[in-house]
Formats: sequence, C-alpha cells, structure tokens
Amino acid sequence: MLKKIKWLIHVRIRHAILALRIIFFNKFLGMKIHPSVRISLKAKLDYTNPKGINIDEGTYIAFGAVLLTHDMSRNLSKPIFIGKNCFIGGNAIILPGVIVGDSVVVGSGSVVTKNIPSNCIVGGNPAKIIRTNIKTKSLGILV
Repeated sequence: MLKKIKWLIHVRIRHAILALRIIFFNKFLGMKIHPSVRISLKAKLDYTNPKGINIDEGTYIAFGAVLLTHDMSRNLSKPIFIGKNCFIGGNAIILPGVIVGDSVVVGSGSVVTKNIPSNCIVGGNPAKIIRTNIKTKSLGILV
C-alpha cells in the first residue's frame, strides 16, 4: 500500500511539473504548445528562437529529443510545427523549418530534415518513411 501511495505521489508531482513547464514555455518564451502535450524533462527545446516551436495536442516528446528552430552555420531561423498525437522518440532531432503531420511516430535517434506527412512512422538519418497509414491516439500511442 505504501509503495502504491509513493508511486501515486511521484506521478502526480511529475505531471504537475510538466504542466507548469509548458505554461512557462507558452507565457514567458512565446512557444505555442498545447496543454495536453508531454515533454520529457530531458528534451531540449531551442531557446534561441522559442517563438518558432509549435506543438499540437496529444503529442509526446521523449528524453533527449532536440527541437531546433535555428541554424547558426546557415544563418537560418525557421519555425517547426508538430501535429496532433505524435510521438518524437528519444534522441531524435527535428531541424528548422520542418512540419511534422498529425499521428506521426518519429523513431529514436532519427534526424528529421524534411516535412513528414500525416499518419506514418519515420526513422533513420536522414529520417525516411518506414510505414504509412497508421493511426495513433493521445501521446502517439499506436492504435
């Protein structure tokens, strides 16, 4: 019983911290992140051009994922858009100017260099479509 209570408290506190973090991103940094989005505490978001980060509802960004909205070597600053019910895997990288459609699963360690259409799984470096016509529910979980 005590173990269950500790787990419940841990989960509640973690979700509260994640929710407060999204409020901070939206209000103080100008990002456009839906409140239902879950972003790992170890994910890295670009603070150089924070207004360029747009994430729609039900998306999950895993640990170590990097969302870039600028590239200093090319003097480039472009927004990124991530659709509804997506999953961005651990250590994946989304480069500036990329649009990720709805219900997309980005594999761990992938480097997304081009726009990704909705309802597909991508992976690799550079990311390529592995499977199409998929369906996901909230947090990018496959149906």
